[in-house]
Amino acid sequence: MKSRTPPDSPSFFADLPASPDFEFERLAAKRGFFPVAGTDEAGRGPLAGPVVAAAVILDEADIPEGLNDSKKLTAAHRGRLFDAILATATVSIASSSPRHIDARDIRKASLDAMRRAVAGLALPPLHVLADGRDVPDGLICSGRAVVKGDSRSLSIAAASIVAKVTRDRMMARAGLVYPAYGFDSHAGYGTDRHRAAIAVHGPCILHRMSFRPLRSDGEDILDEPLS
Repeated sequence: MKSRTPPDSPSFFADLPASPDFEFERLAAKRGFFPVAGTDEAGRGPLAGPVVAAAVILDEADIPEGLNDSKKLTAAHRGRLFDAILATATVSIASSSPRHIDARDIRKASLDAMRRAVAGLALPPLHVLADGRDVPDGLICSGRAVVKGDSRSLSIAAASIVAKVTRDRMMARAGLVYPAYGFDSHAGYGTDRHRAAIAVHGPCILHRMSFRPLRSDGEDILDEPLS
């Protein structure tokens, strides 16, 4: 049965902490669910490239300083934290390709990548904290959806950094293979430069043909707005 977190009240987001903490993880541990993994994805919105998910189990005695929602960090800071996370935590990464996204829709492809990232952890978790409103189907353990989790949970924040840095590096490499599109500068998002390149060169194998403006009927197949 699919688990989905209900919408939050307007006052909830005003009460977000200044930075994520370890309270969700400690609460799960007190209930006997440990280790705890955080999972998040990067790349739901672009017109091209995969969606990448990461799952991270932090060592509470050796948590890198400065973990936060990846969107709040500079690229250089994300890169330093990426290295620190891989050096101190248990990490797994998975992705869903553009064809997978087109076949299933972006939400399902994102959740499936999160599920596979969790399944790939060398240390099996007993509980998972998933960013967003959904717990991925088929997890190997119990799970909880945490709205704005990358701003509330250190484990989810770490996963958001790993997913973001991994995807950005993948798209930078894609830019070497398909230089006409400028993937190294926009990571597949729908910038003016990217849309102009599509108009001139047409789509390549990395483009998501179910997304506007690539889909032939002008509609996309998202089953809900992107969070």
